[in-house]
Amino acid sequence: MNIKNLISSSAASLALAVISSLSMILLLSQHAVAADLTVNISDVEKGKGHLMIGLYASQEDYKSGKAIFHTKVEALNGKEVAIFENLANGEYAIKIYQDENDNNKMDFNMMGIPKEGYGFSNNVGMFGAPEYQEAKFVVKENTAIEIDLF
Repeated sequence: MNIKNLISSSAASLALAVISSLSMILLLSQHAVAADLTVNISDVEKGKGHLMIGLYASQEDYKSGKAIFHTKVEALNGKEVAIFENLANGEYAIKIYQDENDNNKMDFNMMGIPKEGYGFSNNVGMFGAPEYQEAKFVVKENTAIEIDLF
């Protein structure tokens, strides 16, 4: 094999290796792409405080109240939107309350009934906090859910 053929063969091998590597990176990056979760919230008391939204990724976190992500949205309108970006595909649940007086806690009356709006994913829990299994939903690619406050 002469030097010209050797260089040509090496260049072709290198080009093939680069193309293969780039194809593999592209393929793997498509699986690593994270999803966005859009939460459309309705029945918000307009102009009163903020919505406090917790996103939970497991039953254990949900029970303990340890949100993996949380956000605070000003309650300007009767409908608000919260977006959680770059989430891995999987199961999640949401808890929301409207902190109307901005005291950073959910307020209850003397009988233990919430005085401020609240909600859960899947619109469950009107008469008490639902179990994770009732509130969980699946994020796969970009996902949008609706939650109505009680």
